[in-house]
Amino acid sequence: MANPDDGTPYTGCCKTENVIIIVMDGPRFSETFGDYTKQYIPNQQKMYTRGAMLGNFRNNGTTNTDSGHDAICTGNYEDLENTGQVLPQYPSIFQQYLKATGKPAEKAWVVASKDKLQILADCQTLGWAGQYMPRTDCGKNGLFSGYRSDDTTYHHAENIISAYHPNLMLINFKDPDVFGHSNQWGQYLTAIKKTDEYIKALYDFIENDEIYKGKTTVIITNDHGRHLTGVADGFMNHGDGCEGCRHIEFLALGPDFKQGAGIDPPYEQIDISATVAKLLHFNMDYGKGKVIDAIFR
Repeated sequence: MANPDDGTPYTGCCKTENVIIIVMDGPRFSETFGDYTKQYIPNQQKMYTRGAMLGNFRNNGTTNTDSGHDAICTGNYEDLENTGQVLPQYPSIFQQYLKATGKPAEKAWVVASKDKLQILADCQTLGWAGQYMPRTDCGKNGLFSGYRSDDTTYHHAENIISAYHPNLMLINFKDPDVFGHSNQWGQYLTAIKKTDEYIKALYDFIENDEIYKGKTTVIITNDHGRHLTGVADGFMNHGDGCEGCRHIEFLALGPDFKQGAGIDPPYEQIDISATVAKLLHFNMDYGKGKVIDAIFR
């Protein structure tokens, strides 16, 4: 194994057997780890002592919900129509994991407050379309059924973990984005705090589960940020290449990662899929990202 601090790429055998990606939808970095007080993410600030945080992590593609989640899951930047009507072009971590391992669909899940994120279960690539699809629990009742509360998503996620113990899972919490779009600054900040509470509760739940304990990596990130003050209509919206929209958070906790490490070298959304593939020992044949070697022990 490489020395934890000498910068050498980690080449050891990963201890991770499960990966859970939690997406806080649409906060600005300036309200998460970019705020020196960390007042809106106190739980993640404490969790940081057990994980690795990237200070220069970005969405370098289209800074919208569907495209951001697509980049996380496929390792490709695509400019997707943002209402769930277009599937990603390339197979996701879920499809490639299920094909590589031969495991049943219930060992990979997409659980989301936003119904449109059900598109993450499938793709357009010949030989993959409609194949090796994970289970989904999105919105009120699947695609085009409408958004549901984050509280419902939290409880559904816990129930799915207890019932199926997925090896690979993505969970989306929508409220920071929704209240940002509603131009409700106070509720936007409250939503970040509440999502921070959900994240900590899920992490504790996982760490107290005998099947997951010591074998599970949790990655916390965003799909996109929001305009900075003075850019377009400010925090209400997102979708361009401004610093507020591109700069997002990344915190990773797991048995293969450094602890209490703040890491400066630049990485980006498409690198998540390559890192997940390394942890779970499968290939991302269609992904364009690189492994985030700097966070490994």
